[in-house]
Amino acid sequence: MKSFRSAVEARDADAIEALLSDNVVFTSPVAFKPYPGKAITASILRGVMRVFEDFRYVREIESADGRDHALVFEATVDGKLVNGCDFLHFDDDGLIDEFTVMVRPLSGATALAAAMGEQFPRIREEAMNELK
Repeated sequence: MKSFRSAVEARDADAIEALLSDNVVFTSPVAFKPYPGKAITASILRGVMRVFEDFRYVREIESADGRDHALVFEATVDGKLVNGCDFLHFDDDGLIDEFTVMVRPLSGATALAAAMGEQFPRIREEAMNELK
């Protein structure tokens, strides 16, 4: 988990992608349907890095077996404060196979939804290019 946090804090998209399992499932705070697969998850995370400003992790919580982690974060999106949490589950190979994000308050979630909506054509194109 330390390697994931370090990769995010360094804004290293390649290192983040390397930590995702091929069958990772990403559950977004602003979309109803989860996104399965490494290509789309990596593309979404690149999009998030483009829209989050002043991103920082402020707390870590780890399960006793080290396979489940919660990383509490703060950021701004379009001038709106976002408080959130990345919930990560690591598989037997030490790769992230479940990635769930929750955010608050509603004003921050709304700003995030709008900003990510603008990013989504690029996200989709990046993911399709990775699959080729």
